[in-house]
Amino acid sequence: MTALETTTPGARFRRRPYTHHNRLAAAVVLVNLALLGADPADMVVANLTLAVLIRQQLVINLLFTLATSAPTSWPLKVRWTLGKVYHFGGLHVGAAVCATAWFAVLAWTTADPLAWTILAVLVGMIVFALPALRARRHDLFERTHRFAGWTSLVLFAAHAAAQPGFVGSTHFWLLLAVVTSVALPWLRLRKVPVRIVRPSRHVALVSFDYGVTPFAGSSTAVSRSPLLEWHSFANVPTPGRTGFRLTISRAGDWTGSLIDDLPTHLWVKGIPTAGVGNIDKLFTRVVWVATGSGIGPCLPHLLSGDTPSRLVWSTRDPRATYGDDLVDEIEAVQPDAIVWDTNRDGKPDLVELALRAHREFAAEAVICISNKKTTWHVVESLEARGVPAFGAIWDS
Repeated sequence: MTALETTTPGARFRRRPYTHHNRLAAAVVLVNLALLGADPADMVVANLTLAVLIRQQLVINLLFTLATSAPTSWPLKVRWTLGKVYHFGGLHVGAAVCATAWFAVLAWTTADPLAWTILAVLVGMIVFALPALRARRHDLFERTHRFAGWTSLVLFAAHAAAQPGFVGSTHFWLLLAVVTSVALPWLRLRKVPVRIVRPSRHVALVSFDYGVTPFAGSSTAVSRSPLLEWHSFANVPTPGRTGFRLTISRAGDWTGSLIDDLPTHLWVKGIPTAGVGNIDKLFTRVVWVATGSGIGPCLPHLLSGDTPSRLVWSTRDPRATYGDDLVDEIEAVQPDAIVWDTNRDGKPDLVELALRAHREFAAEAVICISNKKTTWHVVESLEARGVPAFGAIWDS
């Protein structure tokens, strides 16, 4: 039986391209198609508002709170679906594309040079956000999305303000909500001290204690150049202590320079934001599958013990790479963990290890924290076998 062999009815619809992310994007498009006779200006504002607000940190945390409030007594299929809450980015994609399409209609009917300028900016943002280009040049995507997004908001406000009766209208209040949503994280921008331990040339353990103790399953965005580049990492709070840690591995120029330079301060903005790991509370028992520094997002859940869990961790020489202190901390709370040393034992079959742990631990779900290729492989392989599985989808 191959890893992706379908063994449960409807399993093919749990794989790409039928992800919940894409289903949500398609749903937004279908709603817009059903409203083809609507006022283009109204549809632009409605879609723009959805596209922006669904990415707002407070809204994201609210979505996770609502989705994970379901009791574990609910049917597993229902909780399996609720666990896919982190696919909410499909709403962003669908609404952004539809806002641009409606604005193209508006620009065509008004023949306003400012409208055509805004349309060009919106189209440019979509082009640079295409998955293949975004993956190859994520830094370019991030800067384009940020600066073009700000530019489009300014131009859109100027365009809307020129319309009679704009101030005090529904469009006015929705645009104000959008601008506020974009501005809020930046109002919390600050440069904070950090303490960095480098157990090896591969990884840095970054400690923060600036008055914020985040919840397990959340992430924090950090930067060394706040206008140019931001990177989000899973928070690792320790029960009974203030502050938190980040586990950062060498995975590119930015992480490499941080590990080499060991800066004393980093920029942070916004608030801790819920991520995929937050859905563990939907289940009675969970298996965590991690590779390398993917152990970081798992660690706060293992330490808190709120949801009984079993760890499967594949990494090269864990003690030499991550240090005795971190490994001892993990083993203290996970004495039965499967820790696979790739230097000693070679590349593991993570799907089979996850299935074994899932069966022996009588778990309800598996959460995989790894690189993109491995995460998709593990999640899709397990779900083809009828095991609820979750992992990041790299949609931002």
